[in-house]
Amino acid sequence: MADSGVPQVPETQGFTTATAISTLGTVTETDNIVTLISGNHQGLPPGIMPLYYEWESVYTSSYTEHTIADQGLVTYTKGISYDTAGAAAQNVFNMKTNKIVEFVGLDTGRMTSAESTLLDGVGTAMEDNEILLCPFASITGAENPAFCNIVEEGSSVDLTIGSLTTGSAQRYIMLKSVTEEEGEGQSAQIWDLPVSDPGVEVNYDIKLTGFGDIPASGSAQAFMNVHIQEARTVVDMGTPLKAEDLVYSESSTASGEITLFRKVMGYTSKITAPGPVEVI
Repeated sequence: MADSGVPQVPETQGFTTATAISTLGTVTETDNIVTLISGNHQGLPPGIMPLYYEWESVYTSSYTEHTIADQGLVTYTKGISYDTAGAAAQNVFNMKTNKIVEFVGLDTGRMTSAESTLLDGVGTAMEDNEILLCPFASITGAENPAFCNIVEEGSSVDLTIGSLTTGSAQRYIMLKSVTEEEGEGQSAQIWDLPVSDPGVEVNYDIKLTGFGDIPASGSAQAFMNVHIQEARTVVDMGTPLKAEDLVYSESSTASGEITLFRKVMGYTSKITAPGPVEVI
């Protein structure tokens, strides 16, 4: 089946940053964003580990960048937007970044820049008619089985001259659908469920060029790593049975006089059809 996403918390936070630097000398930029969010009212792991009951989901998201441009003419522009509010449509993202760096090194000038984005989502079975708005994908009694999916994308460059553009986007926090409760009193288990129609998505792209007829000089790499683990059936209060295990990795590199280095990567996991009926 697919990622369900995780529901937003009642209070949401958002922030944006914009950076613009133009200098002859040295520029550094370091960014780190890490988010861990659960749909279980008992809180975050390790308190609910491992996931066992139905209706549980936990997502870990991270983004990092580290750039040093030393002894050269540097123009650096970057924008970051981040919001923990639930995404209501496919064109809405919880995190987006865009970066443009132009560097012309002096005699010993050099720029290194590394960037990566990661999303790790795990979840147990959820009833489709409680997490999907689409009536054709939310038949009563059908469920989205357990999953454990992780995707990582990123790049690195080492340049003496070049024009670098990168962008990233993540969507995994959804609007809250309903709240499920099982048990009574202090022993009750409570979960918020996500509206999963927008789907989970992770995108990354990089473009490296020179200036006019002058190529970029140095090396560049971009990579993507994916590990998908999915169940096919649903079990009642038992260990899910893994039915799919997919591992994918890709890496592209270039070095020397680089006229163009371009790579676009994307991961989409969206529920589009009813799941199986629960097996007792």
